[in-house]
Amino acid sequence: MESFPEIISVDDHTVEPAGVWQDRLPSKYHGTAPRVVRARLKEMTFVGGRFAPKMGGPGDGGPLADWWVYEDLHRPLTRLDTAVGYSRDEVRLEAITYEQMRPGSYSVPERLADMDLNHVQSALCFPTFPRFCGQTFTEAKDHDLGLLCLRAYNDWMVEEWCGPQARGRMIPLTLIPLWDAELAAAEVRRNADRGVRAVCFSEIPPNLGLPSIHTDFWDPFLRACDDTGTVVAMHIGSSSRMPSTSADAPPAVGSTITFANCCFSMVDWLMSGKFDRFPHLKVMYAEGQIGWIPYILERADVVWEDNRAWGGVADKVLRPPSELFAEHVYGCFFDDPHGLRNLDAIGVANVLYETDYPHSDSTWPKSKEVGQAQMGHLAQEDVERIVRGNAIDLLDLTPDGLWKGWSQG
Repeated sequence: MESFPEIISVDDHTVEPAGVWQDRLPSKYHGTAPRVVRARLKEMTFVGGRFAPKMGGPGDGGPLADWWVYEDLHRPLTRLDTAVGYSRDEVRLEAITYEQMRPGSYSVPERLADMDLNHVQSALCFPTFPRFCGQTFTEAKDHDLGLLCLRAYNDWMVEEWCGPQARGRMIPLTLIPLWDAELAAAEVRRNADRGVRAVCFSEIPPNLGLPSIHTDFWDPFLRACDDTGTVVAMHIGSSSRMPSTSADAPPAVGSTITFANCCFSMVDWLMSGKFDRFPHLKVMYAEGQIGWIPYILERADVVWEDNRAWGGVADKVLRPPSELFAEHVYGCFFDDPHGLRNLDAIGVANVLYETDYPHSDSTWPKSKEVGQAQMGHLAQEDVERIVRGNAIDLLDLTPDGLWKGWSQG
């Protein structure tokens, strides 16, 4: 390998600063919009894929933590939200304050410095408090306020997180109101007008109590994405159910099989007929890794060829699923040597690189070294495409890998 190119990470995360909603919503909402309070942690569990924290009262003990409070939701910041800078053995399920996290988690200048340490040029960041596709606002009782909160987040993302101080190195990723596909389409178009080319979506909407992609419910949203070149970005856990095997399975079980939701979701999309109806639509799977993709494509083609007459797809899936994948689907990885050894069965053009900063799985500050070790057998031009070239094309970045709209943020 001649040299390892500067990374464009398509899956990092922002921990929202405490003032995102208090600063952007009228004062009449300050008591009801998301806000941060400091309180004690009474208890917290994460088993069977379910996260369950309980805030302590005045007389309770337990560690102090910063909590996001919104309607009935009390959600503490945790070490799993921001683990970089700690050894693996120090990363435990514990509640923390902003002072206990690496500042690059929430501060743009500090983030850019940490990206420099990690050979990262640009990064696309998923949310934390809103959750990976805005489930927090979807589950809210007051959807009118939820829509205001969602738009405020998008404005903060575009104008501050990805604004002039980021100098094009932060790539905006916005949210939609999942409860209304027409409103979702309008929000896609609003943000596309200011240069946004990626939007969060759920890997398995029915897990959120929403219609599946096999219905026509999502068509206005998908049409807006198709028209504007907006990529549908799905992160593991964006269906609010991490894969697990039982209610008492330890988190290590779910962590091993995190790719499973991506696998199920991709089959859904390939058998939905949406790619024939929306020919410019692109979807990507963040943090799902890629090693599982070859078998699923092989199996999907066999099912389509042998069983489409009775399988309910003969009239809407008009080409082999593997062909649809090649034109519409992108897998993202940060540590997957098996997938890279089988790259010919996936397609170099369909693979993106990520660092997952600041989560516990992150390869920071060794993402370059990890990539070099795993991609050493590949041609230099293939490494260039995986590490940055595919992201530049998919997200409509400048040839130098920067977001085009940063000066207008």
